[in-house]
Amino acid sequence: MNRTIEVIRNRVSLRRYADKQISKKHLDIIIESAMRAPTAGNMMLYSILVVKDEDKKKKLVETCDNQPFIATAPVVLIFLADMHRWFAYYDCCGVKEYSKRNNLQFKGPEISDLLLASEDAIIAAQNAVIAAESLDIGSCYIGDIMENYEIHREMFNLPDWAFPIGMLCLGYYTEEVKRIKTPRFDKKYIVFDEEYKQFTDEDLKDMFKEREKRISKDNRFNAENLGQFIFARKTGSDFSKEMARSVKAALKNWNGRSL
Repeated sequence: MNRTIEVIRNRVSLRRYADKQISKKHLDIIIESAMRAPTAGNMMLYSILVVKDEDKKKKLVETCDNQPFIATAPVVLIFLADMHRWFAYYDCCGVKEYSKRNNLQFKGPEISDLLLASEDAIIAAQNAVIAAESLDIGSCYIGDIMENYEIHREMFNLPDWAFPIGMLCLGYYTEEVKRIKTPRFDKKYIVFDEEYKQFTDEDLKDMFKEREKRISKDNRFNAENLGQFIFARKTGSDFSKEMARSVKAALKNWNGRSL
């Protein structure tokens, strides 16, 4: 097996970091690797915020669903779906006037542009993850950066068309950390030939049977099975509701308006 496949297969989400700053050389490699990721039309519809400030990291603990380990990460990278830069360039290039002369409709980015920019940002983030892992630097994705849009917008001086779609906590592995890989679903339930496959109840029970065995014994949610437990803990949770509210607030500033 080659080294790249080994890195991918052995990677785990790391939430405890060595008390050691990430070197400039290693951070530069991680950032450069992120920027070599595939990107729609080579437009690079994303920006990366490098966060080392202790106060900001402590604030991110609070705004990202109270996860204390965020503050202990030597470096936090925030990946923004960013259409602001291109539309500022269009303004600089007189694209509005050009559109009028050529009977083209000009308006700000659509929701489709947000999705495309989000793809760019997450692809870049995953390149950063693999590059970091190859340097013995662990990472953990934080999707909760999509919450509390107004707070994050003020913290990081974000324009309307730059939305934080993902965040990475980075730090060197400690010698004590055991890389216990989280099991994944069987391939037959994730990968389909030619078209989507719908599952029967029996299929779903088989798919989740191993995870059902590991349902929390300290059941704070009064759940009778894993589906109820995960819904209460994730999909129907307060943080999920805040994320939905936050994304809607961001979309109000995003869709179809011009500079």
